[in-house]
Amino acid sequence: MIIRNLIMSMAAIFLGACVHITSQTIVEGKEMSDTIKINYIELPVTDLVASKTFYAKAFGWDYVDYGPTYASFTGAGIDGGLDADADRKPSNDGALVVLYAKDLHAAQASVENAGGEITVAIFAFPGGRRFHFSDPSGNELAVWSEE
Repeated sequence: MIIRNLIMSMAAIFLGACVHITSQTIVEGKEMSDTIKINYIELPVTDLVASKTFYAKAFGWDYVDYGPTYASFTGAGIDGGLDADADRKPSNDGALVVLYAKDLHAAQASVENAGGEITVAIFAFPGGRRFHFSDPSGNELAVWSEE
């Protein structure tokens, strides 16, 4: 967004025009407000060390620890946290967090090599294919690809 705004500003200066830059993004012909969007995802976990190890090994996520029961993660496409002290419990019947991978089979191998359990085998859906897996705490997530 910053680069887009910088380019628009430079173009305005170059063309001698006055451009009003907003916090709106156009997606598929529709304006989307930057004021209400998913910004952070917290996953309740039962074992913080095991969960950090799993996600780092499976997907390469990095962490910042905030005490013995919480770690924020980065490198996942959206920032979030692993919370071992949450009142919420790990779940396989709540909201489904869906990750994206260019190579679905490599992602599945990474999940399995990191100790994740495949809960739904790769299947096709309109727009791509995906699989579901369970992390060490029992949270169910999915990975999809266009392939």
